[in-house]
Amino acid sequence: MSTITTDDVRHLAQLSNLQLSEEEIQNLQVDLGNILTYIDQLAELDTTGVEPTYQVTGLENVWRDDVVEKSTVTREKLLELAPAMADNAVKVPQVL
Repeated sequence: MSTITTDDVRHLAQLSNLQLSEEEIQNLQVDLGNILTYIDQLAELDTTGVEPTYQVTGLENVWRDDVVEKSTVTREKLLELAPAMADNAVKVPQVL
C-alpha cells in the first residue's frame, strides 16, 4: 500500500504549477491515497486469459491515400476570381 505525504502533494502541485491552500493539500492527500489504494486492489485481480480492451465502439480509422491530383485550373484563373490582387496574390483586409 502506498502512502502519500503532504510533501508529495506539494511536490506534485509545484510540478503542475498549482497554488494550493493547506486545506486543498490535505484533501488531495486523502484523494490520492484513495486512488492508489484502489489501484492496488485492481492489481490483485486475476486477469489471466482476459484480452486487453483498447476500444469498445467498434469504430475504425478510415484513411485515404494522400495523393495530389492535377487540376486544370491555373493560378492565374484563380487570381482572376479574387476581389482584389496585389503582387500576384490575393489581397485581404488588414487584421490587427
